[in-house]
Amino acid sequence: MSSHHPNVTMAHQEHEGEPEETQNDDACCPGPGKEKAHEESSRPRMEPPGAAVLDGQASRYFAALDSSVGDLRQRAQRLIDRLNDSRKEDHTVMSGFRDSLQLKVSNLAEQLEERLFQLYSLHNELIQERLQELAEVMERVRQAEDELQQVCHTVEAAYRDLCLQPET
Repeated sequence: MSSHHPNVTMAHQEHEGEPEETQNDDACCPGPGKEKAHEESSRPRMEPPGAAVLDGQASRYFAALDSSVGDLRQRAQRLIDRLNDSRKEDHTVMSGFRDSLQLKVSNLAEQLEERLFQLYSLHNELIQERLQELAEVMERVRQAEDELQQVCHTVEAAYRDLCLQPET
C-alpha cells in the first residue's frame, strides 16, 4: 500500500550517478513560484558545498516522511478493513437474528392458530350442546302450545255447552 515509498526509493536510485546538487526539494514538491526552479533543476547547477549535505538530509527527511505517510495509509486501510469486516459480521448477525426472529414469530403464529382452532372446536361443541338443548326446549314449548290449544278448545267447547243448555 505504500505507493510513495517505492517511488522515493526509485527516485533516489535514479540520481545516484548524478551529483547530489541536482537533487533538491523543489523537484519533488514544487509550490507557487517554484515552477521555474523545477524546470531549472534538470540542468546542472553550481551550489555552495554545504547545500549538498542539506539536500541529502532533505532527501532522507522526505524519504522518512513518505515512509511515515505510507505507514499511516496502511494503518488507515487496516482500520477501514476491520471496520468493513465488523460491519459484515454485524450484517451476518442481524441476518441471523432476523431469520431466527421470523422463525420464532412463525412458530408462535402457528401455535396461536392451533390454540384458536382448539378454542373454536371447544366453542363449537358448547354451541352444539346449547343448540341441542334449545331444540329440546322448543319441542317442549311446541308440545305445551299444543296442550294449551287443546285446553282452550276444551274450555271453549264447555262454555258453548253451558251457553246452549236451557236454564232450569
